[in-house]
Order: sequence, then structure tokens, then C-alpha cells
Amino acid sequence: MKKRSVLLFSLFFLLQINLSSALAANNPRNLYEVKSGDYLWKIAKTYGTTASDLKLINGLQSDLILVGQKLRVPIMYEVVGGDTLWKLSQAFNSTVSLIATTNGLSSDQIYVGQKLKIPPQQLTMDGKFIRMNREEFKDWIFNHKFTRKVGKIQQHHTYQPSYQQFNGSNHFALMKGMEEYHISGMKWSEISQQLTTFPDGTVVVGRSFNKAPEGSFGLLNKEAMHAIEADAIAIENVGNFDAEHMTAEQKETIVTVAALLMLKYGLTPSVDTITYHHWWDINSGERVLDYSEGHAVKTCPGTGFFGGNSTTDAKNNFYPLVTQKMQEILASMR
Repeated sequence: MKKRSVLLFSLFFLLQINLSSALAANNPRNLYEVKSGDYLWKIAKTYGTTASDLKLINGLQSDLILVGQKLRVPIMYEVVGGDTLWKLSQAFNSTVSLIATTNGLSSDQIYVGQKLKIPPQQLTMDGKFIRMNREEFKDWIFNHKFTRKVGKIQQHHTYQPSYQQFNGSNHFALMKGMEEYHISGMKWSEISQQLTTFPDGTVVVGRSFNKAPEGSFGLLNKEAMHAIEADAIAIENVGNFDAEHMTAEQKETIVTVAALLMLKYGLTPSVDTITYHHWWDINSGERVLDYSEGHAVKTCPGTGFFGGNSTTDAKNNFYPLVTQKMQEILASMR
């Protein structure tokens, strides 16, 4: 265990060294680092866009930006030998059609010396909700800065909605339904969880990362609940994993999201940093782990969640996948 902890610490240290340089090498001019005195309108004016577009490009839930945060911005680019629209779209987080439309191009032909405006593609948003694939979430989480310290992530399954309610395109409708239940049914201020994964492998940001989850463990002991949640990120995985078989796409996303959060916050997968709802007494707030006899516990995140919901299941079937994914992510950024 000590050896693995040292390895992961070393990996996290390498991440801090390589993160900025990797992103800079990939997109040297369309990734702007926020400086003291910056605000969205000022940055937007500098890069010939609007604050609203910057929010959509970067998945911003509010106008708040922090020093050191990285923002994707439109750029003016002069074509050099070997350039194609496809290469430029890949280099600058855009698409061929978006570059062509922005510049009024009638074909894919470009020539050396031509000046093109290259806008980054926008994320899919509905109000505060942001839907992303795994690569988009990786970009989003590493570019953002947050004000709250995080020491653990909570794994849940939604139970309802289950796979039967997901039709492949109703991500936001399900998110709004969960928020309505949390507000009207549970009397919370808004949706409880920061992240929700879906059977198609997408992930939706809900509650701000700068706010602690609210009622995510459903504890009757409110004081204990708030203490548990103070440094937590809550993840709801759509499905009933007591009865439903998880899709391969969602499985990959759950592992990837956990790995990215571990790297973002400098954590090592363990029962202390990736915790299951099943391990907590919902009346007292006591962490009982596998010793649940005589306690009020839920099966969440499900008896079929990566082999089961015990700590042994997590250690044997989930944490190793997260650790491996962390190593893969770091290797890809070197």
C-alpha cells in the first residue's frame, strides 16, 4: 500500500509539471490563463467574441473566473504549409464545419498566408447543466479552478431514474427531474450532485463544484451529513445497479471521471477518497463500511456496481481500474 501511494504521489507530481506544458504544446495560442483583474467581458472583447460564447465554449456555470483558470478562446491564425482544416480543427479544439462557416469558406481548400478565425467548439449546455463526453470532461476539469477543497468523491446510483427512463437524448430532462425532486421532495436548495454519468458514457455537471453536496447521503443526522459532505464531490450514476447491468460506455466513464478527479485533487484511490453510500448509516452518519448489521444502510451504488458494494469489491474491482486509468491519462499528457 505504501509503495502504491508513493507511485501515485509521483504521478500527481508529474501531472502538476506536465499539465500546463502539455496543454500549451497542444494549443499554444487559444488557451488563455486568467490573470488578476480579468473578467469575462474584458477577455471576450480582447478575443473578438462575447461573454456568453466564452461561457458556452468553456462550460462556465456563472461569470465567476479565478486567477490561473484556463479559458478556450477564438484566435486569428495564419495558414502555413501542410495545414488542413481538419488539422487546424484538431489543434485548436474546433471542427471543420465551424471553421468553414465562421470564415465563409465554400470548400475545404485553404492556402498559405490565409488568415482564419478559429473559434473553439461550444459545449452542450442547458442553464447550469453541462453535458460532455470523456475527452471534453478531461479538458474541462483540468482547465477549471475551484474554491473548495475536495478530499473524497461519493459514488451513488440513481435507482430512479433507471435505464428504462433514459432514451439516449433526454439527459437534461432527467437532470431537471432529479433537481425538481431534490427541491420539492427533499427540500434541498437545488440538485444535490455535482456529476451524473449516463448509460451512453456522457457526464453532466449539475451542482457547482464550489458548493458541497446537499443531502447526498440522505442522513437524518444533519450535522453529521454536512460534516461528511463538506469536502466531497457527489456522483450519481444513472441506473439501478441492484438489477441492471451497467453498459461498457458508462463503466468506462465512471472509471475515467474518478481517475480525473483523483488527479485534479491529488488523491489516491482508497476507502477514504472514493466512498460508497452503502458504507454509511443513514440515521447516525457513522461510517460502518462492511459492518452494517444493526445499522440503517442502503445498497447504493448497487450490489452489481463493479462487482459489488463492499469495500473488498471496491479494492479488488474498482480502485485498480481507477489507478490504471490515472496512469494512462498521465502518459497521454507527456
